Amino acid sequence: MKRLGAPEGLARRFLVACMIIGLAGLMLVGVAAAWVTMRTAEHTSSVNHTYQVEVAIGHVRALVEETETTRRGYLLSGNPAYLDSHRITAVQIDPALDALAKLTADNPRQIARIADLRRQLAAIRERQVETIAQVMGGRRDTAVAGFAVETYARRMRAVRTTMTAMLDDERDLLVQRDAAQQNSLRAFYMILAAAGVLILIVATVSLATVLRYTRDLGAARDRLQLLNTDLEGAVAERTADLTRANEEIQRFAYIVSHDLRSPLVNVMGFTVELDAARASLADLVDRATKSAPEIVTDDARLAAKEDLPEAIGFIRSSTQKMDRLINAILRLSREGRRTLAPEPLDLASIAQGISDSLRHIADERGAEVIVEQPMPPLISDRVAVEQILSNLVENAVKYLSSDRPGRIVVSAHADGSRRVISVTDNGRGIAEQDHTRVFDLFRRSGTQDQQGEGIGLAHVRALAYRLGGTIDLSSTLGEGSVFRVTLPATLSETGPSV
Repeated sequence: MKRLGAPEGLARRFLVACMIIGLAGLMLVGVAAAWVTMRTAEHTSSVNHTYQVEVAIGHVRALVEETETTRRGYLLSGNPAYLDSHRITAVQIDPALDALAKLTADNPRQIARIADLRRQLAAIRERQVETIAQVMGGRRDTAVAGFAVETYARRMRAVRTTMTAMLDDERDLLVQRDAAQQNSLRAFYMILAAAGVLILIVATVSLATVLRYTRDLGAARDRLQLLNTDLEGAVAERTADLTRANEEIQRFAYIVSHDLRSPLVNVMGFTVELDAARASLADLVDRATKSAPEIVTDDARLAAKEDLPEAIGFIRSSTQKMDRLINAILRLSREGRRTLAPEPLDLASIAQGISDSLRHIADERGAEVIVEQPMPPLISDRVAVEQILSNLVENAVKYLSSDRPGRIVVSAHADGSRRVISVTDNGRGIAEQDHTRVFDLFRRSGTQDQQGEGIGLAHVRALAYRLGGTIDLSSTLGEGSVFRVTLPATLSETGPSV
């Protein structure tokens, strides 16, 4: 098994490692995709911002050009419509410049250009107001003559140059951002390609490992099937041997019990005769004491009055105990030879019947026996199940704690194809070192102030095994105990069905 288990564990660890590597590759692709998506969003936002700045610059430029065009029209024609249009346009320049300044607040170069632009426009606006005032005062010739020699055109060119520089700066930023976006995309594609290659390698190696492991597993299954074929025969032969050995043990126990009973009956009979002889001897000593006290010694008097009764009492109690033990062995032997008869059982009804039969004892001891319902169905041997429950509940009633009212709960639940029957009490409890030995024949635990030969729990365990089940115990000294009997849900004629 070790030679098979080591490669299996190695293959499993290798596949887990491949899965981790593949997952890491997928996570890397996911992180790269998220990063590229974020960069794309940033680029899109930057492009939109650049377009907004360009539109804002164009809007300011258009307003400045329009104010100059309407001023010239008014100077040349004197038409008030040009003046109205000039005034409407002029009041829009400062808000437009404020909006442009807000859009370029993160660009120091643009901030400086907007400051220059404000100074340039202030000078132009001053000249425009002056010439318009001349025309309105009837001095159009002066305004026109001044228009021919003023430096206004140079100032407009400076404004246009500043705005062109601002546009060029935004376009340079757009080119840089496009380059950064292309670099991000190239990096993403490289990561995607590397991760794809990694996942392909991992998948290929994993598939090869699985195929090899499957091939080895198939070969091992074939070998195991061959071993099982031989094992089934060995198990059947061993089972037959164990069955014969068990039958021999049961017959031996029955024969030994009968052979022990014969001399025991003789001992018990002679004990009766000895007791009668002792009574006669004691009567003789009493008469001799009255008629000739000098011939009766103290030793003779003690022997007749104390030593012989005590010895006969010890012999009688020992033979009675031996008789009870032999009877218990006979019961175990007969139980082992009894044919099991599976039938559908109502566990709750059986437990309630046992509780009712022990009610008077429980009432005397100040205890209550509670049968929890409902209980799952069970197909098993009625006599064996009744003996198991009766022994466990009776033990719980016998070994109560004197410092609290007794409470015994019988319950059962289904655990897959098994049935777990529990008997829980709040009695004396059992020390941890005795949890196993209490199931041994003639072994008892704790203070021995109750009648018994230490055979009840051994009988329960033997019955549970015969029914294809187990029994276990959890207990704390001074707090109580829980006995759990686990049985197959269905006991077949030939054995338990699980």
